[in-house]
Amino acid sequence: MRRALVTAPNWIGDALMAHPLFTLLKKLHPRIAIDAIAPAWVAPVLERMPEIRDVYATDLAHGKLQLLRRWQLASDLRDVGYDAAYVLPNSMKSALIPWMAGINLRIGYKGENRFGLLNVRHANPPKTDRPPMTVHYAALAYEPNAKLPFVDRHVQAEATAKEGAQIMPVPRLESDPNEAARVSARFNLDTRTPLVVFCPGAEYGPAKRWPPKHFASVAQFVAQSFPYARIVALGSKKDTPVAQAIADRAPNVRNLCGQTSLGEACALISRASAVVTNDSGLMHIAAALRRPLVAVYGSTDPRHTPPLSDLAKVQWLHLECSPCFARECPLGHLNCLRELSAEQVFGDLRGMLLAHR
Repeated sequence: MRRALVTAPNWIGDALMAHPLFTLLKKLHPRIAIDAIAPAWVAPVLERMPEIRDVYATDLAHGKLQLLRRWQLASDLRDVGYDAAYVLPNSMKSALIPWMAGINLRIGYKGENRFGLLNVRHANPPKTDRPPMTVHYAALAYEPNAKLPFVDRHVQAEATAKEGAQIMPVPRLESDPNEAARVSARFNLDTRTPLVVFCPGAEYGPAKRWPPKHFASVAQFVAQSFPYARIVALGSKKDTPVAQAIADRAPNVRNLCGQTSLGEACALISRASAVVTNDSGLMHIAAALRRPLVAVYGSTDPRHTPPLSDLAKVQWLHLECSPCFARECPLGHLNCLRELSAEQVFGDLRGMLLAHR
C-alpha cells in the first residue's frame, strides 16, 4: 500500500483518538503516505500529526448531503491514485467521497446503510461493551474480526504485556515553540510566567461542563498560592459566556474564548504549566501535547475516552447515575459535576504547579 486517504471524524477529540490508527498504518506499511479529509474546525489537529502528509479541509455543513460539493472534491482526489480509504465516521455521507473518487479499497465500520460504499466492513461493537475509542479506530488497520496484536495501555496492560502483546500507541501532536512564542506575544502573555489554561466548554452539552463557580474557585486558589501564574480560558465563541461567568467571579482569569483559532489554542496549550478541563476536544489536545492536566468528568466515562497521558489526573465522582452519556442531566440535578468540589481539583492542580517551579 502506497497511498491512503482517511475520512476523519467530525469532532476534535475523536480525531485525536484516531491517531494510533495512523501510527499503526505507518508501522505496517512504512512507505505509506497518509492524507486526510477533515472538517475545517478539525483540520488543525490533523496538521499537527507527523503521520499525516496533506489535509483537505472541507466546508461541508453538518447534517447536509451536499452531493455536488462532495462530487467536486472526489473529482480532485481521483487522480491522486489512492490505494485505500479509511472512513472513520459511521454516517453514510462520510463514505461517499472515497466511493465517488473510485478508491478500490474502502474500509470502515458498517455504520448506516453503507452497503456498496464500503467493501471492507467491520462489525459495530455492541453499545454495552464498547472498547476504548483508540482501539475502536485502530482495529481498522487489520482484517475484520482479526485478533488484535495490541491492548489499550489502560486496560489489562500488565497482564497482557507478559504474553507479548504490544501496548497501544497513544495520540501525540507536534508543537512548535516559535509558534507558541508568537501567539503568546499576540496576547501579551509573558512566556517566562507560568500559564494555567482553563477549558470550560464542551460542545456535546451542559452535562459535561463543570459549573463556572467551581472554575472560579480554583482560580481564586491559584491567586492565593501562585500569584505570579496567569490563567486564560480557551474555547470556541460558544464558550465565551461560560468563560465570562468565570472571569466575573475571578478577575485573574482572562477570557480568550472565541479570540483564538484552534491552531493558536494548540500553541498556547503547548506551553501551559497545567490545564483544567472538561471532557472535551481541548482536553485530548492537552493530553496529546503532553501537558499536565486535570480532567473533570460528569455524564461521560473516563474509561472509554480518557485523557491518554501519564501527566493527566481524572476527577470523576462516578455516582450511581453516572455515566449516563446524556447531553443534559436527565434527573435535573447535575450532581455528578456540582458535587465535584474545587478543592478536589485544586489538590491535583497544586501538585502540578509546584512541580513546575
